[in-house]
Amino acid sequence: MNAPPLSDRGPRRFGWPQRVFSQVLLMQLAIITGVTVLVTGLFLAPLSAQLDDEAMRRALAIAQSTAAQPGIAEDLRTTEPSERGPVQSAAERIRRSTGAEYVVVMDRRGVRWSHPEADRIGEVVSTDPGDALRGREVMEIDSGTLGRSARGKVPLRGPGDEVVGAVSVGIEYDSVRARLLGAIPGLLAYAGTALAVGALAAYLISRRLQRQTHDLAFSDISALLTEREAMLHSIREGVLALDGTGRIRLLNDEAQRLLGLGPEAAGRPLEEVLAPGRTVDVLAGRVAGDDLLAVQGSRVLLANRMETDDGGAVVTLRDRTELEHLGRELDSTTGLIDALRAQDHEHANRLHTLLGLLELEMHEDAMEFVTEVVGVHRATAEQVTEKVRDPLLAALLVGKATVAAERGVSLRLAPGTLLPDRVVDPRGLVTVVGNLVDNATDAAAGSEDARIEVGLRAEGRTVELRVRDSGPGIAPEQHASIFTEGWSTKDVPAHGKRGLGLPLVRRLAERQGGSVTVSGADGGGAVFTVVLPEALGAATPTTGGKR
Repeated sequence: MNAPPLSDRGPRRFGWPQRVFSQVLLMQLAIITGVTVLVTGLFLAPLSAQLDDEAMRRALAIAQSTAAQPGIAEDLRTTEPSERGPVQSAAERIRRSTGAEYVVVMDRRGVRWSHPEADRIGEVVSTDPGDALRGREVMEIDSGTLGRSARGKVPLRGPGDEVVGAVSVGIEYDSVRARLLGAIPGLLAYAGTALAVGALAAYLISRRLQRQTHDLAFSDISALLTEREAMLHSIREGVLALDGTGRIRLLNDEAQRLLGLGPEAAGRPLEEVLAPGRTVDVLAGRVAGDDLLAVQGSRVLLANRMETDDGGAVVTLRDRTELEHLGRELDSTTGLIDALRAQDHEHANRLHTLLGLLELEMHEDAMEFVTEVVGVHRATAEQVTEKVRDPLLAALLVGKATVAAERGVSLRLAPGTLLPDRVVDPRGLVTVVGNLVDNATDAAAGSEDARIEVGLRAEGRTVELRVRDSGPGIAPEQHASIFTEGWSTKDVPAHGKRGLGLPLVRRLAERQGGSVTVSGADGGGAVFTVVLPEALGAATPTTGGKR
């Protein structure tokens, strides 16, 4: 699809630019600027808290050093508070040497014995010294007679570790703020450098994007993508595109539905998202031909593959599941009609026999005849329902036995058959049994002593199905290929292709973690064995009584 001509853009308008290059550049610059401002702010916030903490710890360290000075505690107990006293002299000496705003020594009453303003000596301190006088060290930011400061308070201990007073040291808060303001210019210089580097990188990336998009506007690209998506998703066939390495380039909604994939499959290798088998071989081009059959899950697909110039391929998929079901139903209906036609003749013969017995007034013989005819069908149904407790499967076997009998094939249950009514997926098991019995009936019909034997055994939650026929059998070299889609020994029906029944049986078995195998039978014929490990539900205790 060709892009719209660039000359038909319309007159140039001021405001937000239309080209991809310009919009991406402006957006990248806005993002870089925003991130730089955000990072700078996030750095400054903890820096302020860190400087506050350093100031409080420094004040606490000075207070601890002051309280540890020898003689201060003794002078506090033996002298009076005065501006020329030993406590005031020691405190001022420490204040001047450390650069603290104040060093205040107080007794247990909170009376100052030292202060930078000598006229405040002898007064009670302006903030509560209770925690320090109780023996605890304190760090805080607070306001007092000298203004706001970072403070550290420690107890002053005398002989015997007795608390005789406290020492409070303050660091001027304006000096902490000055340190924070002094760090801002350097931080802004780093942020400006990072912003300039980011802007240059954004410009280079945008220029590369401009070349790759042919300087198109977002509206043009959006229109092209919208048309492409509408075209792909409006097609009622599955479309799957592969690149030269076998990775999925794109797949539309119908392809996702048919293959059981999600949008996340795009960009991944075909063998990674689909299980190995004929479907993968057909999609990857390892099987050549047109209208190739493949089975994916419970769906029957018709695939056509076309190579592309770059070494990839485009595969179209059509859903033939319903058509195959209709074809099978047509085959079954045709067989049932033939069976009903034969049964109609047999029923007419029985009615004529019954009418003759009644006309000859052989009433007892007529009753015995009717009892015998009804009893045969009733015995067959009772035998099946007694050993196969699942109603769907029992009904299937009774019906298949009738159809097989009309074709001259005897269907019976194998000795030891017993299936409890705990089937997890009755419809799936009916599909498996129905396909195998139909194939066995076709194989056995016309053979000498035509017969089918169906065995169902349960062990724990595992069901083993065995279907044996008296037909010609299957050559050992064909045991693996009979489960391939499209393989069949029968004539192609009017509705299309054969060779789908056994692949569906295998897929249903593998879906439940089981397997299906074929082998030769003693005396001729074939034996199909299906093992389904999780076919039965957990057994529940019964309360007595019979079914």
